[in-house]
Amino acid sequence: MTTARAQSALQIAVIGNPNTGKSTLFNALAGMHARVGNYPGVTVEKKIGVIEWDGQPVRLIDLPGTYSLSPRSLDEMVSVDVLLGQQPDVGRVDAVLCIADASNLERHLFLLGQVLDTGVPTVLVLNMWDAALGEGLKIDVRRLEEKLGIPVVATEAHRRQGIEQIPAAVDRAMAAGGHPPTRQFPPEFYDECDRLGAYLESLGESDVPWYLRERLLLDVGGTVEQRFLRQPGGERLADYLRASRERLAAAGFRIPAAEAERRYDWARRLLSDVVTYPAVRRTTLTDRIDAVLTHRIFGLGVFAGLMFLVFQAIYAWAEPLMKLCESGQDFVAGLAAEALPPGPLRSLVVDGVIAGVGGVLIFLPQIMLLFFLIALLEDCGYMARGAFMMDRVMRTFGLSGKSFLPLMSSFACAVPGIMATRVIDNHRDRMVTILVAPLMSCSARLPVYLLLIGAFVPPTEYLGGWVSLQGLVLFGMSSLGLVVAIPVAWLLKRCFFRGEAGTFVMELPDYKLPSPRLVLYRVYERGKAFVLRAGSLIFAATILVWAAGYFPGDHAELDRLEEEVAAVAAHLPEGAAAGHPAVLAWERLRDARNAEGARLMRESWLGRAGVAIEPVVLPLGWDWRIGVGVLASFPAREVIIATLGTIYSLGGEVDEESEGLRGALQAATWPDGRPVYNLPVALSLMVFFALCAQCVSTLMIIRRETNSWRWPAFTFLYMTGLAYVGAWITYQVGMRV
Repeated sequence: MTTARAQSALQIAVIGNPNTGKSTLFNALAGMHARVGNYPGVTVEKKIGVIEWDGQPVRLIDLPGTYSLSPRSLDEMVSVDVLLGQQPDVGRVDAVLCIADASNLERHLFLLGQVLDTGVPTVLVLNMWDAALGEGLKIDVRRLEEKLGIPVVATEAHRRQGIEQIPAAVDRAMAAGGHPPTRQFPPEFYDECDRLGAYLESLGESDVPWYLRERLLLDVGGTVEQRFLRQPGGERLADYLRASRERLAAAGFRIPAAEAERRYDWARRLLSDVVTYPAVRRTTLTDRIDAVLTHRIFGLGVFAGLMFLVFQAIYAWAEPLMKLCESGQDFVAGLAAEALPPGPLRSLVVDGVIAGVGGVLIFLPQIMLLFFLIALLEDCGYMARGAFMMDRVMRTFGLSGKSFLPLMSSFACAVPGIMATRVIDNHRDRMVTILVAPLMSCSARLPVYLLLIGAFVPPTEYLGGWVSLQGLVLFGMSSLGLVVAIPVAWLLKRCFFRGEAGTFVMELPDYKLPSPRLVLYRVYERGKAFVLRAGSLIFAATILVWAAGYFPGDHAELDRLEEEVAAVAAHLPEGAAAGHPAVLAWERLRDARNAEGARLMRESWLGRAGVAIEPVVLPLGWDWRIGVGVLASFPAREVIIATLGTIYSLGGEVDEESEGLRGALQAATWPDGRPVYNLPVALSLMVFFALCAQCVSTLMIIRRETNSWRWPAFTFLYMTGLAYVGAWITYQVGMRV
C-alpha cells in the first residue's frame, strides 16, 4: 500500500446502514484485533481494529449503524465529528468505507451522498452481492464507479469474498484526494452556505467545515444547530438561520423535505443505467418464510416461542453454570479460610476479594447465553422481524419494538438486559430502556419475596385450592415493576428525553445461516467487555461494602470463637446426634460466635448507618435491623437474608427457606414489646425491594453503557424514591385496613 503517511497508522472509518453486514465486514477485516470502549461523554461504543495492510499500520474505526448523517442527538453526532476530524480521541480520518446493501442500492445511496459531502476520500462497498444476484439484479460496478468518481468494491462479507480488494481501493481513493460536494441542491442553497460561513466568521467561528454549514441549514433543531446556538452570539445565529431558511423557501427549496427529495432523485438518476432489474420480481425464500414469521397470528406465536426460549436460557439454562461459578467461589473461599487464620486478612480475602470476583463471574453465563442468542437472531435476520412485530405494542409505552428483548431479559437479570440495549439504535429509546430495565423483577428479588411471604402471608386458598393468597402476592410483587415502568417510561420521554419522536425505520434483511465465527466473536467481545470494564467497578463496590460491614469493631473475640467452633467441629464424634455433649458444646460455641457477629454488625459503619437511618425508615414500619439489611444488600438484593441472619444471631449461612430465620423475624420486637414484623411491614419491605435499585452490578453496568456517572446516580435516586413512596403507602394503608 503506497501512501504519504507510511510512517503512521492510517485511520479508516467504516460506516453504513443497519443490516448491511457492516459489523460482519469490520470483523472480517479486523478479526480479534479490535478494542472496544466508549466515546467520551456519550453512550456510543467505540470499536477500533488495529491491523496491517501490506506492512502499513491501519486503524479501522467502526462507526454506529445509521441511515443518515443528520444528527439528532450527541450520540449520532459522533459519526459526523469522526468523519470531519473533530473527535479529539480519534483525530483525522484518512478514508471512509461506506457499506451499502447491493440489493437495495437506491435507498443506501442517501447516506453515501452525505458521506461524499464531508469531503473525505471514500470507497463504496457493495456488500451482500450474493443477495443482489439472487434477486436477479445486474449491477454494472465499473459504470457506477465512473459516475460516482470513487472506487466501488463488491463483497460478500459473511463468506469473506471480495474483501481482499478493499486495501487497493482505499489506496486509489486516497490518491485521488477528497471528493468534492455532490452539489445535489440548487445554486441558491450553496450561496446561502457561503453567506453562512462569512456570518459565522463574524461571530468568531472560523473554518467551519462545509458539511456543518449544510447541516446548520438543513437540520432544523438538530444537534449541529444546538451546538452552535450554545456559543456566544447564539441568539443572533438563530435569527440568521431562520431568515436564511425563509429565503430558501421563497426560492422553492423547502427545508427539511427538500433534502430527501433531492438526494433520492440523485440516487435514481445515478443508478438509471447502472442497475438492471428483472422483469418480474422473484418470490424468494425470504418471502416465503416471512409469510409465516411475520403473519399477524402465526408470527406472534413464533415470536412468543423464541422469546420464551431466550428467557429460559438466561433464567433456567444459565442456572447450572451460575451454580458452578458459585460452587467454585465457595471452594476457593474454603481453601483461603483454611490457609489463613481468622482475622481481617482472611475476611478481606474471603468476604471481599473472592466474593467480589464471584459477584462478577456469576453474571457471565447469563451474559454469554443472552448474547449468543441475540447474535444468532441478528445474524440470521430474525431480530428485525421481532422488533417490527412488537413496535406497535411498545410505542404505547413510549418505546420502540427493539426495547422488548432487553426488557424481557431483565426479568432474569438487569445486567445482561441493559447490555442488550445495544440493539436499539435510537438514542432516546435506548436511554429510556436502560433506565426502566432495573424495574423488571429480576431473579435476585425472589428469595426476599419467598422469605417474607412464607413467614407473614397466610396460606389462604381460593377456587378450591387452585389459587392461593401467597401465590397472588408473589405474582403481584413480580409484576409491580413492569406496571410502574409504563408511566416511568412515559415521564422520562417527556421530561428528560424530549424531542421529535424517532421514526421507526427497520429494514428486513434476507434470511441467511448465521456465521459461527461472527456469533462466537460477538459473545466473546461482550463477555470480555463486561469482565474488564463493568466487572472492575462491581469488584470495587463489593470491597467498599465489605469494609463498611467489617470496620471499626475489634474482631479478636469473634476470631477466637471462629477457631474454637472449627476445632470442636473437626473433633465431633462420627454420627453424634443432637443432644450429644460434644454437639451441645459446638452449638453453644456457634451461638456465642453468632451473637458476637451480631454485636459487631451493629457496631460497624454499616450498622451505625442503619441505626442513623431508623427515623427515616420508621414511617415504613421498619426498625434499624431492617435498615441495616437494606443497606447491606447494595451488592445484591438477596444479601439481606444473610445480613438478617447475622443480625438475629443465626449466622450468615441461612437462606429464604430457613425456619430459624422465619421464626426470628416473627419473634422480633420493638423495645416496648410490640412485634416488629406483621403483614403490612412484610408487604412494605417487598414493595421496596420490587422498586428499589439495590444492586451495585446494575448501577455499574449503567455506568458502563452510558459512559457517565450521572445516569446510575439518577437511576438510584429515582428508584429509591419510588421504592420509599411505594413502601410508605403500602404500610400506612395496610395498618389502617
